Amino acid sequence: MPAWVDQGYEEYARRLGSDCRLQLVEIPLGKRTRGSPNVQAKEDEGQRMLRRVAAGDRVVAMEVSGKSLDTEGLARCLEDWRQDGRNVAMLIGGPDGLSAACLNKAEFKLSLSALTLPHGMVRVLLAEQIYRAWSLLHNHPYHRA
Repeated sequence: MPAWVDQGYEEYARRLGSDCRLQLVEIPLGKRTRGSPNVQAKEDEGQRMLRRVAAGDRVVAMEVSGKSLDTEGLARCLEDWRQDGRNVAMLIGGPDGLSAACLNKAEFKLSLSALTLPHGMVRVLLAEQIYRAWSLLHNHPYHRA
């Protein structure tokens, strides 16, 4: 990832309180060659992602066709997830999106935008939106809408 992606993600992850931590687990992209279809690379990525999800984790797939929430809606989801007590694994696909296995495993599909976004950008936007939702729940002045 470009340095700005790592810096942006780390900035918002660092701001979160101890009651809501982000831990980034990167999965290398599947091998793409001219002779092999991208479907196989996406499936390989998906299997490796799912192996990193612990049993009992709530799986949330970042998906362009997923549910679109406003900040207050995301804050309500975040609060529900925190009250549930399970870790939340948020899956961000590579350049070809998430595999069918990842989408099937997801308990919730979330869309940040109807636009197709680069996965590095999604990482930063998602971290910022989680921080914004967290700040709303804690009456922190960051969210001023």
